[in-house]
Amino acid sequence: MAEGRKKLVQSTKTLYKLSVSAIADRLLTYRKHLVYLPENVLFDLYYQLYQERRLCLLGMELGDLETFSRMLNVTNRRVHLLQSFQALMDHGTMVGKELAISYDICCIRVEENLAAHDKVINVGLRLGEFLSDAGWYTESERVLLACKKLSILDEPTPENLCRTLKCCCKLLHAQAAYYTFRGASETHQLAMNTIQQLRCGGHTNNNYAALYGEFSVLFFIRIAFMIRFAILCFRWGIEALKQLKPSLPPRVIIDVLRQVAKSCVVKREFQKAGLLIRQAVYLAKEIFDTDHPKYSDVLIDYGFYLLNYDCIVNSVSVYKAALDIRKAIFGKANLHVALAHEDLAYALYVREYNSGKFQEASDHAGKAIDIMEKLFAGVHIMLASAKRVKALILEEIALDNAPMPLSEQTLLQKSECLHLSALQLSKTTFGEINVQTAKHYGNLGRLYQSMRKFEEAEAMHLKSISIKEKLLGPEDYEVGLSVGHLASLYNFHMNRYRDAEKLYYRSIAISLKLFGKSYSGLEYDYRGLLHVYTKLDERDKVLEYTDIFNHWKELRDKYAQSEDQPIDLQKRPQPIEEVISAFFSM
Repeated sequence: MAEGRKKLVQSTKTLYKLSVSAIADRLLTYRKHLVYLPENVLFDLYYQLYQERRLCLLGMELGDLETFSRMLNVTNRRVHLLQSFQALMDHGTMVGKELAISYDICCIRVEENLAAHDKVINVGLRLGEFLSDAGWYTESERVLLACKKLSILDEPTPENLCRTLKCCCKLLHAQAAYYTFRGASETHQLAMNTIQQLRCGGHTNNNYAALYGEFSVLFFIRIAFMIRFAILCFRWGIEALKQLKPSLPPRVIIDVLRQVAKSCVVKREFQKAGLLIRQAVYLAKEIFDTDHPKYSDVLIDYGFYLLNYDCIVNSVSVYKAALDIRKAIFGKANLHVALAHEDLAYALYVREYNSGKFQEASDHAGKAIDIMEKLFAGVHIMLASAKRVKALILEEIALDNAPMPLSEQTLLQKSECLHLSALQLSKTTFGEINVQTAKHYGNLGRLYQSMRKFEEAEAMHLKSISIKEKLLGPEDYEVGLSVGHLASLYNFHMNRYRDAEKLYYRSIAISLKLFGKSYSGLEYDYRGLLHVYTKLDERDKVLEYTDIFNHWKELRDKYAQSEDQPIDLQKRPQPIEEVISAFFSM
């Protein structure tokens, strides 16, 4: 009897699938009746079209705003909806733009009908969030701008003001992610004014964890402008962390944890960063599982932490895992995938710096650039970062692997074109006095050193150091990097050994203060000093720094052996109250 019952269940499941397939085959015939189907059944029907690659028909269905809104209600199938949506975008159906335009028109139609605002705004919030999750930020911004406009037309009751803040939160996320800084500044100001309205009305118990987290994200991205944004990034992150409660949606808790972890990395507070980002990883795994885009987002931030904390090998494995998840969901032509390729390319470049095996890194950087150039109608600041990574890799390939001088020169010229293009994009977006532009000047300095244009190289390094010191102070990690590069130029190409010596000491002091005696970057400074003292024939100093360098190698070997696997798949997250308590006790 039990076996018979089991077979009956299997047969019913098969019959359901056959029914879905049969309706999909005759969709146009039954189309007018689809409105009566439950949402989960309708979802299965559309997913069947996706699996059969009947994308024109699927695009016709999902391009309808009301139909797509119903699909957004099937929250347990979000990954499948993302896959289907991306397939339509790849197919050229422009479904994202169609939905954004339809929502715009819908908002205009109901402007005078205040009773309809609530439903339309809720649709906009869910659609805007989905488009952002899908990596289509321009469409997301359009939807959420229309949503915001409709929201602020309503009477400023506490309920309506809170809804406006929710809209600002999602809009700010899309604008910051796409580097739409002017719009993001306006959204940030509206949010601040709305919070003030609520407080003036005596409503002081609202939870702003998600919104404060987005404030922190905005200032994290804008750190390129000046150091005060780094301070604001950390400050808003801490405010968001203080407001975390177990009752908040897990997505909010995860996003706040990962954002505060990134702000701690910028401040070089790695113990705090490690605590938060690991908890974000374990929570995302438990709530969303390991095939969800939220888990890949957390892995990207975990890779950022590991790379900056000098756990380079582990950072590569984490970035690879994140890329695999994103490719499985978003395919090949998606911004999320491009950014994952870029992050992995840079981590591979750092890992293989001494081996000279840069082909894998070059492939990923090239894929990032190809995807971005297809997605962006014109130039975009995100291309600057990807081009910078590709240029760095080409330079190293030219110096380490090129078999003939002609091919070396060609690669160096390609690298220069990429660096100059990235520099121009950065100056156009951020201006001259910012960290990103300073990095591009420094990269050009290293390239001109490789091209034996030593005066140009010195000018680029000095400009990079000057900007970084002005923005970050004299003892920042970025300043230390640029100082070390200038020391290398003086040491190996301009015979200015005493100048190089002073700069090496300064770079070493910064590294020891921030990372300790086993930091990988110390290798280049110690080797540089050994070269300096050999050229100056100062044998006592050669012996002294030979001992220091050998001790560093011993520490480095121990550090490498102590690196654990980055992710313990069996580990569960701690209660959020314990995490916050541990953070503030550090």
